[in-house]
Amino acid sequence: MNNIFVVSGPSGSGKSTLIKMLRNEFECTSFSVSYTTRKMREGEIDKRDYYFISKEKFFKMIEKELFAEWAKVHNEFYGTSIYEIDRKSKGDKILILDIDVQGGKIIKNKFPSSCLVFIKPPSIDELKKRLLKREKVLSLDYKQRIVIAEEEMKKSSFYDKVIINDDLTDSFNELKDIFQDYKSRFVLAEGEKIN
Repeated sequence: MNNIFVVSGPSGSGKSTLIKMLRNEFECTSFSVSYTTRKMREGEIDKRDYYFISKEKFFKMIEKELFAEWAKVHNEFYGTSIYEIDRKSKGDKILILDIDVQGGKIIKNKFPSSCLVFIKPPSIDELKKRLLKREKVLSLDYKQRIVIAEEEMKKSSFYDKVIINDDLTDSFNELKDIFQDYKSRFVLAEGEKIN
């Protein structure tokens, strides 16, 4: 059985920060490193943040059916490999996936026991403020992100839980409770609970 905990949400929702906090809190977590065709950003490291590959290589992986899910986001491609899931989501580990709504739906269909959590901003206006605070946000990219965020929020109804991230501490406590509830369902071969 695969232990999979999906966290999705639009850019600026606080999703990445909450995932980082969750991983720091629980030793039993592993993290899925996605494949992407986008260029590496400053401070990112290949194979730690993403597997940075060419579009040609990405399409070859699609042809060979090596992805559990993949999607086109912001004119680039992102995918989660089946190997990454199999390697990191069994036994005493719970794999955290940071993927979009399309990917979340595919993962839920393929792995029904997975838990899906959607991180939502308190409002679109607040999301706009958060995105504008980020450095190097181009106007075109910004507008596109808002459109995608609105679409994602409309399609998030199939998620198991939705957290409105108005206050980071409160949101983390809510996410932690959801994670602990999910974690309590899994038992190691020796009969011990996952730590």
